[in-house]
Amino acid sequence: MIEAGLVLEGGAARGVFTAGVLDYLMEQRIEFSYVCGVSAGASNAVDYVSEQIGRTRDAMIPKDKKYRMVKLSAIPTQHSLLDMDMLYDRFPNELIPFDYDTYFRSPLRCEMVVTNALTGKPEYLDDRTNRERFMAICRASGSMPIFTPYVYVDGVPYVDGSIGDSVPVLHSMQQGLKKQIVVLTRRESYRKSAPSAAVAAFYRIYFKKYPALLEAMMNRHVMYNRQLDLVRKWEQEGRIFVLRPQVQEVGRLESGTEELMKFYRHGYELMKERFGELSAYLEKG
Repeated sequence: MIEAGLVLEGGAARGVFTAGVLDYLMEQRIEFSYVCGVSAGASNAVDYVSEQIGRTRDAMIPKDKKYRMVKLSAIPTQHSLLDMDMLYDRFPNELIPFDYDTYFRSPLRCEMVVTNALTGKPEYLDDRTNRERFMAICRASGSMPIFTPYVYVDGVPYVDGSIGDSVPVLHSMQQGLKKQIVVLTRRESYRKSAPSAAVAAFYRIYFKKYPALLEAMMNRHVMYNRQLDLVRKWEQEGRIFVLRPQVQEVGRLESGTEELMKFYRHGYELMKERFGELSAYLEKG
């Protein structure tokens, strides 16, 4: 086990890039002592800890079209554009089994970032005993506001972790680990824009019940861009190792098999190409 933090950004379908990165690392038997994942990054994180090569890829790029993530038929039954029941129930418990036993026994620390709808703040959760609560945390981390409903854990409403902490590298550093590996799902040039006047007006209506969450949604672009600037600064200083796409990203709701597989392979091949750099970074004092 390598004493280092592994930080995984979300991005819905863009998470297939991270899946490729982690599949290569698992093939090389690289284990980092601490993993922190956000949204799709949380799904990648738990599959990394459970040592299931290819599982995230297979869940994000199902062979049968009826198992795709975006499903209009989920709107009347789940009040969701995404089939969350399939992603966080049928897949892990039936169709693409999640190895709960390996995960619960693993010595690797893992935290999934969720955003508390009442406070608008991020929380970092895990559960190594209760399968239902564990999967509820996974679901909460990936519950995109507006597109999917709130997820309740211990009676508290949560939404996507990216609202509160999109790139939790600072939280990972606070775990006392000197080495940090950050996997982003956007290219280096990307910066998030402020919500338009129309979107902001919609937010004020939709999140009226949760004013702290509304504030977090309105200011997310500021927080996210500041995080990206810090990541770039620390990367240039050699303090952290960063892997990000070098090609055009897929959209967060992309469902095309060919497009998703290309982005997955890009992550795999890029990690393979830069594996020597990663090894040198980890060995450096």
